[in-house]
Amino acid sequence: MPSRSSLRVGDALVVLGCLCLLGTVGGGAALAPAGTPGGTTDASGDARQTLVGVQGVGSYHDGGSVRFFDGTDEGWREPSAPVYFDVTRLENGRVLAGYMAGGYEACGPYEAPCHRTGYRIIDPDPSPEVVEEWSFPVRTRVASEVHDVEPLPGGGFVLADMEHERILIVENGEVTWEWKASTRYTAPEDPTTQDWLHINDVDRIGDDRFLVSVRNANQLLVLERGEGVVEVINADPDGDTDDPTGDPDVLYHQHNPQWLGDGAVLVADSENHRVVELHRTESGDWEPAWILEGAGGQKFDWPRDADRLPNGNTLITDTRNARIVEVNESGRVVSERQLDYRALPYEADRLPAGETVGGSTYGDEGTTGAAGGSVPVLTPVLRLASAAVRLPLWVGELHVFATLVSLVLVGSGVGLRIRRRFR
Repeated sequence: MPSRSSLRVGDALVVLGCLCLLGTVGGGAALAPAGTPGGTTDASGDARQTLVGVQGVGSYHDGGSVRFFDGTDEGWREPSAPVYFDVTRLENGRVLAGYMAGGYEACGPYEAPCHRTGYRIIDPDPSPEVVEEWSFPVRTRVASEVHDVEPLPGGGFVLADMEHERILIVENGEVTWEWKASTRYTAPEDPTTQDWLHINDVDRIGDDRFLVSVRNANQLLVLERGEGVVEVINADPDGDTDDPTGDPDVLYHQHNPQWLGDGAVLVADSENHRVVELHRTESGDWEPAWILEGAGGQKFDWPRDADRLPNGNTLITDTRNARIVEVNESGRVVSERQLDYRALPYEADRLPAGETVGGSTYGDEGTTGAAGGSVPVLTPVLRLASAAVRLPLWVGELHVFATLVSLVLVGSGVGLRIRRRFR
């Protein structure tokens, strides 16, 4: 028979563990910063117009939208696609957006109904409406999307295609030029069957010159039409030509780089959970010159866009924290917009300029803005949990630690009772 004292100890541990967990959840929620979803804090009080592409709400593949914010107000929202990505306001006031949607009957080599990806043009006036669409069918809806589309001078669009891992130009609804990544990287037999390179961004940075983000290779390419790749940012340190992969300590699965000028690029270094500005050194290598790991007392969690604004500040899309934050060079928050907490914003443009080609640069080599820091074991656990589940925004390493302690106490109490009962 189990002793009463051991059973009492087991009960006490279970109760203590439950109280610890309740205190962690209740205290964290009570002490969370005040504010309503969608609210904006702005140190200057100026109205800031921002265009946001939301990949999904609570899921990567459902509940997407294009949203326009005018100061503290949401001016309009277009939610007809399950996912939206990069957004750009055109000269005529319409909005260009990369998207993915299902339910199509025109499926090419794939069984109907299927998903298609490409771009949409949205007319926001008098109410948002899709007025033009160009797309192509994809095998699956995962890692096959057009994440980025940009207008070209004189008409036409340049797109980053993850289904066939290529850069293409579309004019009058027809593909007029393409660059295939297989000319540089060793391709699998059929790139559409796997998430091979995940080419997720292309920007025109000059006449027939493009900046391309090859996410899974941790590299940025300067691509010249007619010449191919003319420069590699974060080249393979081992000189591997068959399967070149950049140093993950420099860039790790990045998104939405911005060309600041010859020798400087700003990047949302997503899987390193930071924003980094890289400068070309005299030796031709690219090294971090400015790093920001968090802002407003909150570490970044999978940031996927960073734009250097004409006013010299930086606009950052902090995806898993569901916020758009503007900071100065020291990392101080100038303005912040909190989206509904389950949203997954992909990219944001501050209007009227949007993402520019060229911009001011920060610091000297090795300087660092306000860093969020990292706690061994706890920070990786928190990142893993936030990738799997939409955690409340106030959850931090302290809450993870307290939760683990609670689970240990409850588990110990239950284990003690079980062992004593069967002795």
